[in-house]
Amino acid sequence: MRTQIGIVGAGPAGLVLAHLLHLQGIESIVDETRSRKYIEERVRAGLLEQGTVDLLVETGVGERLKRECLTHHGIELRFNRRGHRIDFDDLTGGKTVTIYAQQEVIKDLVRARLEAGLPIIFEASEVSVRGFEKNANPTIRFLAAGEPREIQCDYIAGCDGFHGICRPSVPAGVITEFERLYPFGWLGILAEAPPSSDELVYNYSDRGFALLTMRTREISRLYLQVPFDEDIENWPDDRIWTELRLRTAADGNWKLSEGPIFQKNIAGMRSYVVEPMQYGKMLLAGDAAHIVPPTGAKGLNLAVADVRIMAKAFAEFYGTGKTHLLERYSATCLRRVWKAQRFSWWMTSMLHRFDTDNAFDRRRQIAELDYVTSSRAAMTTLAENYVGLPWD
Repeated sequence: MRTQIGIVGAGPAGLVLAHLLHLQGIESIVDETRSRKYIEERVRAGLLEQGTVDLLVETGVGERLKRECLTHHGIELRFNRRGHRIDFDDLTGGKTVTIYAQQEVIKDLVRARLEAGLPIIFEASEVSVRGFEKNANPTIRFLAAGEPREIQCDYIAGCDGFHGICRPSVPAGVITEFERLYPFGWLGILAEAPPSSDELVYNYSDRGFALLTMRTREISRLYLQVPFDEDIENWPDDRIWTELRLRTAADGNWKLSEGPIFQKNIAGMRSYVVEPMQYGKMLLAGDAAHIVPPTGAKGLNLAVADVRIMAKAFAEFYGTGKTHLLERYSATCLRRVWKAQRFSWWMTSMLHRFDTDNAFDRRRQIAELDYVTSSRAAMTTLAENYVGLPWD
């Protein structure tokens, strides 16, 4: 098979890139190791920045999103049993964030690509990338139904996630890894319960962090901070609800909405970046190049920002023969990536309990939360980062 851009991975980065390239008349083939059913049902993040929503709508894959999404005009920070609202509308000139699960974005993009008759290869095995050095000829090799196949292309887009094969295929010593591991994870649940609040509630307590969010008007998505090596078996449903009640307690008539839990998992937390995000004729995007703690809700949105920049660079190359934007791809992406890392680290540090914390640290966190929720300048900084920094 021959194409212009070989895309490894059918997550948000790979599928959005393929969609953007198609709109610009650039050919691509998407190579995915999982089945269509798996990628369309895998539960992942569900908060979209204003720019991500605008891009999906403007490029024709946002009709169902507009019908089914939940638009949020702010968030609540809760501490000392009191809630404090951060008003995005007022602080950012009307920008918002949107609740629409990642698997729903994936469904929309897969459907659009298949209806256009464009290629996605599912359940590829033994995938490898070769020949992506500067003056070489890139190829993606894999098995499809047990038969060896090969995609020859001009460039490879490594969109295959943190555990994919693209980044490890770069020769040793070429890229530098930056990483911070956190001593806790998030226990996440999906429950058949209407959301307890119209907007996300970030809770700081002496018992640890908790987050109240949602997937739909009938399904709540709730999180608890737990030790990074915690066993999910230690958390029966009754214990989860008890802990959520304690960590989200508030003065007044507020009450936690509860219901049957139908999914639960524990995910570790890390900050991770590689530099550069490109080598020769292979460009990395999304989780293949960076991971952020979920506190700032940046993972999917950073992936979309990456491939928007990548698609623009490919359009320049195929339209004019120039490689200026391709050569600047990594530097352009990393400027935004590091700002997102800073914000995610700051939100995580402000709201979570660390094993090394003492009484001073706890008082400092409360003082920071008090400042953030009482200073318009501080609230504006949070709001601008949360709804999404400019892409250019």
